[in-house]
This record gives sequence, structure tokens and C-alpha cells, in this order.
Amino acid sequence: MDQKSSKDRFVYKAWIGYQAIGDAALRKREAERFRWIASSDNDETVRAAVSELVTGIGSMFGADPQAEKHGLAENGIILGTFQQNDRLREICGDAAIRLGADGFVIRTSGAVTAIGAHTAAGVLYGAFHLLRLLAHGRASTDLDVIESPANGLRMINQWDNIDGSIERGYAGQSIFYRENAISFSLERIRDYARLLASVGLNAISINNVNVHKLESRFVTKEYLPQIAELASIFRVYGIKLFLSINFASPIEVGGLQTADPLDPEVRGWWRERAAEIYESIPDFGGFLVKADSENRPGPFTYDRNHADGANMLAEALELYGGVIIWRCFVYNCKQDWRDRSTDRARAAYDHFMPLDGAFKDNVILQIKNGPMDFQVREPVSPLLGAMKRTNQIIELQISQEYTGQQRHLCYLVPQWKSVLDFETFAKGQGEASPVRRIVDGSAYGRPYGGFAAVSNIGDDANWTGHPLAQANLYGYGRLAWNPQLSSEEIAEEWVMQTLGSDEAVVSNVCGMLMESLDIYESYTAPLGVGWMVSPNHHYGPSVDGYEYDKWGTYHFADRYGIGVDRTVKSGTGYTSQYFGGNAEVYESLDRCPDELLLFFHHVPYTHVLKSGNSVIQHIYNTHFEGADRAEKQAAAWRLLRNLVDEEMYAQVEARLLEQAEHAKEWRDTINTYFYRKSGIADELGRTIY
Repeated sequence: MDQKSSKDRFVYKAWIGYQAIGDAALRKREAERFRWIASSDNDETVRAAVSELVTGIGSMFGADPQAEKHGLAENGIILGTFQQNDRLREICGDAAIRLGADGFVIRTSGAVTAIGAHTAAGVLYGAFHLLRLLAHGRASTDLDVIESPANGLRMINQWDNIDGSIERGYAGQSIFYRENAISFSLERIRDYARLLASVGLNAISINNVNVHKLESRFVTKEYLPQIAELASIFRVYGIKLFLSINFASPIEVGGLQTADPLDPEVRGWWRERAAEIYESIPDFGGFLVKADSENRPGPFTYDRNHADGANMLAEALELYGGVIIWRCFVYNCKQDWRDRSTDRARAAYDHFMPLDGAFKDNVILQIKNGPMDFQVREPVSPLLGAMKRTNQIIELQISQEYTGQQRHLCYLVPQWKSVLDFETFAKGQGEASPVRRIVDGSAYGRPYGGFAAVSNIGDDANWTGHPLAQANLYGYGRLAWNPQLSSEEIAEEWVMQTLGSDEAVVSNVCGMLMESLDIYESYTAPLGVGWMVSPNHHYGPSVDGYEYDKWGTYHFADRYGIGVDRTVKSGTGYTSQYFGGNAEVYESLDRCPDELLLFFHHVPYTHVLKSGNSVIQHIYNTHFEGADRAEKQAAAWRLLRNLVDEEMYAQVEARLLEQAEHAKEWRDTINTYFYRKSGIADELGRTIY
């Protein structure tokens, strides 16, 4: 389907479709209050904010607000930066001094609504927030909102390749590339920028961290004009552009004999590339780097460490204010499955902890939320909080690689919330140091902090393959802005903006979202052991798929028991990487949380959980229940047949029916495997093959 026809479709508009408010009296009152929208700022980002308000208010209330230069006495919106507008300063008063970077004030004064900020991006965020409040049914007569983002860097990582494919992409092809060329619809890119800005995201890397031959040349004049064009679109919406780079580019692109980070010629080559990039893109954000991981080149080739590699690149960018984001997903992907001592979970900490304090101030380490790889259940990475003298951001995966690939409904915000709220004890027992304070930089006063996440969008008309997967992209942005929002609040915001305010729709869809993560976990890998997926593509059950494989993702199930011993006492010693109370809890078989038991301990199938069930009975129960609950999700959606957009209804119904059938496959594959392995029957006598 061509982009032009896609743009008018309900599913394409996502949460900025600005649904008409159902309450006729409220529509009339609000339309009266918004007769004009005025700004004296001439900045293109502020103009984008004005345009968004005109569109949104028109759609929601049937109003026709007129764009003004200075505004009238009443019944309108005045917006802009404080330094450009005396009236804004007068209305917002001392609120301005309480704003952080990109923050905004929304305040009503009589029949005028003011949106003020120190930056043009802040004005845009304020405009989107006002529209969010109005969509949520909030009256505009008594607004007094002051908000600033908790995190400085709020980033999306595109894993798009220049051939048009997307690594771990489940929503069609790339919107940036086609057939080994940078090829895009300006309108589609602008709409993506609008979606990202509407939830406060401010950075994007536009190519896969696994950088291939042609993408390695993105740092040269051959591609920079087109990349600069993309940057100019995102710039309007307050979003800085980054590039993923190939560490071996001095050899593969520059024709040098080495990529040794301490070689003067190599350092000079990167400085030349930086100068060319900033000449084309003055506000270029910087480089994202995957090095020495999964066969990617890096400083290890030259007996250098990660700090040597990152600092060399940081030196090239620091003159221009650019940063290096260095991924900590580094491990031995060629280990021997017979080797019980090598533990992939230990790898990030073992590689990077000894280098704390060795990185330049414009280097940021990007640390996955867990020590393995975006599983439905794994502990929080112990590296988060361990490095007290190093900038760090958390890496999440919106794309559902191991959580149903956007064919299954799996609302990930509750998982992310549990990670962000996790108490690391990094500052001891006496001072709170949850992950959210580690990654925002406040715990140790670091200059850089924030969020990064693997995008889940493609060129499907609905952006995300499964229309309800839009909630994950929305929720990620809202959490990056304010990690203390609840999963329920975010779900309700998304539903009301996307599907409207009908009570049955809001109640049913919010319920489906909030149950979905637990349902998915119930019928897949149990008790934190992880994986059990088909190799390579990772969709569908294969209990032993990686059990004898080099990737190091084992469950060690035998006739007696299951789980990985990661204790200090008898296992890999991984538990020692945690602080204080966490180390003690995970080390103890009695105190370890049930949901992570098999991640930390190898136990008999007859081991009794805190729930009172044995491990084997828990496996049977959850897999039968999970498949039943997946079927009920489809039934809950059917109740909304005449209450939501027809196309949206059909697309979601098809995905939920597929999920219900696939959940049965998971149920039977897992239950049969462990019945045959353990020889222990289901206490309830259900059918196991």
C-alpha cells in the first residue's frame, strides 16, 4: 500500500489521530476556549507545535483555531519560549525557574492557556502534553502543569539495514532504506518524528548496530547529504540524529592498514570524519558503537580495551559537543556448551567494571536491562549502578524479539517499570539508589544519562505490525520522560488517545494490556530460565534449541532437575556481582524469588516453591493456564467489535487468534518435554503428550 493512502488510515495515525471527544457539551465549551493560537517565536520547532495544536484541537473539538502572531485578549493559546514573549513570562511567573532542560509550563490565566519553555523543543513537548490532557478529558480551565524530563538522553535505536531489512524487525521493511540506497518518504519520516516527539524522545540512531559494508560509508561525503536531509526533518521535532559505526572503518572505508585506537593515523582519520559530519549536520548527536561482540570488530583485535576504543572516538567528537554511546553487550559467543564455568551473564560486568573512571566524559555506556538478552524474565543487570564514575544509560528492547515478535500481545511497560524501580543498593542500605536514579545520572552526579531502546516500527501501515504494540513505543517514551508513571496510567493514556474514551473500550483494552506480559510468560520459558526458543529467528518453542549451542543460553535440564547454578558457593559466582542485600537474596535458595529461581539455581523438579507448588507442577499449571488466558484475550477483544475502527478491529483479532493457537503449541511443547524428562505426571491429570 502506498504511503499517501496509508496516511489517512486510522491505524497509521496511532495515538496522534486526535479522536473526536464524545461529550458534545464538552466539545462545544472547549472549542469556544480555543479560537486562536499565537506565538511570536519564528522557530520552526515552535511553528510545528502551533501546527500540531491547530490539527489536534480541530479534530477533538471541531474547532477552527486561527494562527495569530501575538494573540487576542481571551479564548486562545499563547505559546513560545520565555525570552521571546513578555506575556508568557507574565502568565507563567516563577515557574520558569523551576524548569529543567526541555521542560515546559502549561497554565491557564482567565480564558487564555499559556505554554512556555526555555527551548523550542520544550514548547513542542508542552503542546503535545496539552493535547494529551485534553484527549484524557481534562478541562482546560484550571491547568497548572510544570514538567521536565527525568532523563537527558531519550533515544531510539533503529536496527535498519540499507537493503531495506530490519534486524529483529516485525513490522515490515525500513522506512529509511530500500534496495541498498537511502530512500524515504519525507511525509512518513516527518510523521515518525511527530510520534517520537509526542512522547518526548529526543535522539535517534538511524542504522543497525551491526554495521555492514555500505552502511560503514555513512560517515563519508558519499552519503552525508542524504543523512543531513533526514537530520533536518528530525531537527524540527527536537530530535538529534546519531549514526551506528563500524569500528574497522579506517580499514574498510579509509584504506588504512589498521584500526588500532592508539594509532595516530587512525585517530586522525576519525577526526577528519567528524569534521565532515559536523559540516553537514551541525547538531549531529554522535556515534553508537557495538564492538568486540558477536563477531563485530573492536579494540580487542589490537590488545586494547574498551576505554581505549571509546576514548579515541570521543576525542574526535568532543570539539563539536558529540558523544560516544558504547554498548556493553560484549560476551564470548563461541563458548563450549560442555564448559560449565563460563557464564554469559557475567560478561558485561567482567568486561567493563574494571574500567570504571577510565572513560572520557563524553562517553556513555549503554547497558541492557538484564545480563542476558531481552528475555521475558531475567534479573536486572548488576552493571547498572556498579560503575560510579562512568556515564551510563539503560538499553531496552521495544521490538519484541523474545516476547512474541509483535504477533503476540505483550505490553512491556510493567517489565520496564520493575527494572527501573529495582533497588540496586549501590549507595548502601541507607540511601535509595533505584535503577531509574542510576540511569538518569542523579545518583552519582554524572553529566549524561538516560534511555535507549530498539525500535519496533517498520513500513507497515499501522507502524508496529500488531496495532496494540504501538502501546510499547508510546510507553517507552513516556517512561523515558517520567519513570515514575505507572504502567496503568500509561496504558490508559495510550488507549484514550488511540481508541477513544468509550468506557468499555478503555476498560477492556487496558485490562488486556496489563495482563499480557504475565500471560506470555506463563506459556513460555518458566521461572526465569529464559530462551527455549527456535534458534536464529527466535519465534516459537524449542526447549533444547540453544542447549548445545555456542551462544551460552542454557537451562541444564536433566532427569533430576533444571536451572543454572550461578551462586558463589557452588556455581559461576555471578551472584557476587550484586550489592549487599541483592547478592544475599539471589545466593540463597530459600530467599531467591520464585520468578528468578532457575536463573540462579539448579533444583530438583520436586523442589517446592513459595507458592506451595513443586517446580514441575508450576510448569504444568502455568502453561495450561497461560494458553487458556491467551484464548480469553481474543474473547475480550470480540466484545469491542462495533466500538473500534473496523480495520483496527480486524488486524488485532487476527493477531490474537494466532496468539491463542501458538500459546497451545508452547504449552504442549514445554509440558511434554518436562514430563518426558522428569517422568513426573501432572497432579491434575490433564493431557500431556
